[in-house]
Amino acid sequence: MTAHSPIHDGYFTEENSAQVVAARSKTDNARLEQCIEAIVRHMHACIKEIEPTQQEWFDTIMYLTRTGHTCTDWRQEFILLSDVLGVSMLVDAINNRKPSGASESTVLGPFHLPDAPELPMGSNICLDGKGDPMLIKGRILDTDGEPIDQVKIDVWQANDEGFYDVQQKGIQPDFNLRGVFRTGADGTYFFRGVKPRNYPIPEDGPVGQLMNALGRHCWRPAHLHYILEADGFETLTTHIFDPDDEYIHSDAVFGVKESLMAKFDLIEDADRIAEAGMDGPYFEVVHDFVLARA
Repeated sequence: MTAHSPIHDGYFTEENSAQVVAARSKTDNARLEQCIEAIVRHMHACIKEIEPTQQEWFDTIMYLTRTGHTCTDWRQEFILLSDVLGVSMLVDAINNRKPSGASESTVLGPFHLPDAPELPMGSNICLDGKGDPMLIKGRILDTDGEPIDQVKIDVWQANDEGFYDVQQKGIQPDFNLRGVFRTGADGTYFFRGVKPRNYPIPEDGPVGQLMNALGRHCWRPAHLHYILEADGFETLTTHIFDPDDEYIHSDAVFGVKESLMAKFDLIEDADRIAEAGMDGPYFEVVHDFVLARA
């Protein structure tokens, strides 16, 4: 009788659990096989280290089930879970190793909408008139310092109460504080919004419950979201942050990078107010972006 390998015959033991599971795969997809082998290996090592009770493992499964049930068309609780565990930022870092001088990326976040309206440059994305007026402007350049024509700039932000429009259906207008702009040949951009404020990530779901159990706060520092796209260049998903925000050093999703801080200056000079076409005092943010070639 021919001897058989316990691993290939599937005789599962505590000692060889990961090898037995990995050996069952029979796929021609090398990348899938690599990923599953690594996930199984590290997951089994984790289980062996913490030795959960059966009740604890069942509670873990039910937690993930509740996380899935919390997802809606506009709320992605699994993205939020990935964010607060630092996984989103790690994947972002691995996939966005930029050349010297290029702007850094950060997390997408769960509140982006892909169909925001395209607006004329300089438009006001605040549709309800609430909040402190703000003018955001700058240039979009390549790593040689040359302006980039026809950059698609997708921007979105929370309102002065810390909520996105999708969180306040029927309270905020649809597409409030969202817009898409395109640069001209000089690479400049400018638009109006309102000064954002810090806000907590949703605390009413499984992720918020986990944060509370860990003794962590749920707050994000004030920021604006950007996605910048141009032919021949890598797409940049990023934020700009208020460096004076109280949560700038403890972002709940680890998204802050020093290079993404931009001063929010209060402008009260009458001549500058008139020159900017504003109705009164406003906050001004000047920030340039540098895109890496594809």
